[in-house]
Amino acid sequence: MDIKARQRNGVVILDLSGRIDADCANLIEAVAQCLRDGYTDIICNLEEIDFIDYMGISVIVIVYKEVVNARGRIKFINVPIHVRNIFCIAGLDKVVEICPDEEMALESFKEDKIIEDIKKMQLRRRFKRLPIDIKIELKTKDQRSPVCLNLDLINLSAVGAFIFGCNKFKLGDKVVLKMKLPPKQDELELDAYVVWIPDKQIQPHSYPGMGVEFTDMPAETQQRLVEFIERNLSTSSLD
Repeated sequence: MDIKARQRNGVVILDLSGRIDADCANLIEAVAQCLRDGYTDIICNLEEIDFIDYMGISVIVIVYKEVVNARGRIKFINVPIHVRNIFCIAGLDKVVEICPDEEMALESFKEDKIIEDIKKMQLRRRFKRLPIDIKIELKTKDQRSPVCLNLDLINLSAVGAFIFGCNKFKLGDKVVLKMKLPPKQDELELDAYVVWIPDKQIQPHSYPGMGVEFTDMPAETQQRLVEFIERNLSTSSLD
C-alpha cells in the first residue's frame, strides 16, 4: 500500500492506495508518526483502495485504537462500496467514523471541537472548586525531568487544579501530581495534563503557574476528591 501525507487546517490527511492487508504495517507506522509529531486529528482517504481483507480490518482497528489512546480523532473518507461492505460485515462501521468526503470530514472536526468544549464546560460546572493551600509534587508522566517539588496547590476540583510555583512544563505535557489531603494526610497520585499556562505579562499574579486537567481517574478517587471538597467548602462557609 502506498501512503501520501498532506495537511489541511492542522489535520493530517493520509491518501491511501492499493491493498489493506497483512502487509500494511506502514499504515500503522504512518499514523504513529503523526501522533508523535503532535497531530491528533487524522483523515484516511480510502478512495484508491482496491482491496481489503480481514487482516486489513485488523490493521484499521490497530490504527483506530492508537489514535483513541492518544486522545486523538480519526475519520475515514471516500470509502469505496466494496470496502464499506467489509466494514459492515466486520461491524467496523459502528465503531469508526466514515464521512462522504474531505470537506465534510474537516467540518466535522470543527463541530467535534465545539461539542467537546461545551461538554468540558458543563463538566466543570458540575464540580465545585475549593480554594486551598497545600504543598504538592509535580513530575512528568514518563518519570523523566522536569520535577517540581514543594509547589502550592491553589485551588482544586474533582476534574482539575491550579498549581503555582513552577514554569518547567508546557501545554499538553502529561504530568503526575502527588499530594496529601488533610487532615489525615491521605496520599493521592493523580495523572493529569497541562491545559493552561498564564501569560507573565497579562496575568503576573498567576505566574509561574499552570492549570491541569485530571485524566484516567478512577471513579473511587474522584469520589474521594468530591467528598473532600464538599466537606471543606461546607466548613469554610461556617467560618
